[in-house]
Amino acid sequence: MQKLKPFQVPTNDGKRIFEHFGQASSNFGDFSMAHMIAPPGWTEPSQTPDFDEFVIVIRGELTLELNNTEVVVNAGESIVAPKGARVRYANTSESDAEYVALCMPAFRPDRVHRDDASEAGNG
Repeated sequence: MQKLKPFQVPTNDGKRIFEHFGQASSNFGDFSMAHMIAPPGWTEPSQTPDFDEFVIVIRGELTLELNNTEVVVNAGESIVAPKGARVRYANTSESDAEYVALCMPAFRPDRVHRDDASEAGNG
């Protein structure tokens, strides 16, 4: 058994991403799991990924625009963004949003299919 340390994914938008399992951290391809902390006011461009993303909010709240419907996910709640759905993640609250995301298959930049980055407020 091997104890692993997460890989901190470099970002330029204030979001902290710690990948515990996946392509960057452990070379897993079947799935990836990351612990994330999004600062207040954070958002990212819409994406239409080639993976299912299972999200559990630990602290704060996370806002998703999922196929043109806005959904607020609070601490203790979870949501699935299915493969092929257009989704945009944001933290519209005044405190950090802390959450864990599991992607199947694993997150990779070539699987995320993000819209133009100019669409996002911080990224």
